[in-house]
Amino acid sequence: MVVAYDGASAIDVVGPVDVFALASASAKAKHPGAPPAYAVEIAAVSGGVIRTLSGAQIVAHKALADLAPGVDTVLVAGGDPQEAMRDARLLGWLRATTPEVRRMGAVCTGAFVLAAAGLLTGCRAATHWRAAAALSREFPGVDVDPDAIFVRSGNIYTSAGTTASIDLALALVEEDLGYDVALEVARDLVVFLKRPGGQSQFSRPLLAQTVATGPLRGVIDWALRHLDADLRVEVLAEKAGMSPRNFARTFTRAMQMTPAKFVEAARLEQARSCLEGGRASIKQLARDCGFGTDERMRRAFQRALQVTPEDYRRRFGRP
Repeated sequence: MVVAYDGASAIDVVGPVDVFALASASAKAKHPGAPPAYAVEIAAVSGGVIRTLSGAQIVAHKALADLAPGVDTVLVAGGDPQEAMRDARLLGWLRATTPEVRRMGAVCTGAFVLAAAGLLTGCRAATHWRAAAALSREFPGVDVDPDAIFVRSGNIYTSAGTTASIDLALALVEEDLGYDVALEVARDLVVFLKRPGGQSQFSRPLLAQTVATGPLRGVIDWALRHLDADLRVEVLAEKAGMSPRNFARTFTRAMQMTPAKFVEAARLEQARSCLEGGRASIKQLARDCGFGTDERMRRAFQRALQVTPEDYRRRFGRP
């Protein structure tokens, strides 16, 4: 069952519904006499017409109060969840239902609704990369993984943004009906069964928009203009007029990351921009962005994004 609300994303609702419908059709073809693998319903607090974030309207099959017992899986759609997070009827229903279902989950920013219901406390969770910091800030008891496409924590499932609803639904189908059925559905939808890389490959950290002030601001501005230079802590500390130890401590406190991690992230951002818009060779980009060698850049991409520079260019570069 998919739970929708005014402001939900239409894709977050219909994506999983289509995956489960295709899986049922595939399973029926393999086992003609078997009962349907899935009977999927869309539900809302009051039932009726749901106005989605895009303005498209979806009709919920039932109100939550009218659902029969025995629901197996619940997925809460993402979108703009602010009203849903304050809806006592929805939150109460989720709390009461979670112990009774085999799986409770959320797509994208639907994780905020589960968190508001207290269901993600102590759990590892995913959400859209743009919303990961806000989820951590608003619900510090949730262990937010900003890179995961989807996460399972006990019987609680959460996913990254929008089309990741399909990734999550495919994973559930594979759990229920096996690899072959899930693969067939993925092929029908022309998507990966298991998407390569995490969602960090779709986000951009925009490190230049830092809020650092004072000596750090000047050092950061200089480093971002000279990514191919020697940017060891000793060099940056000298630019700031500080000892390396004091600089590293001050920088980490202000930026919430070490100088070394900041430099690597900045070089990655520059390399990603170049891969998206230019045709320079990987070796040249590695030198220009400060990695030195293409192998070091490749390791940095794999470590941070779980993709190679070549794969990144194929996915996001200009044709």
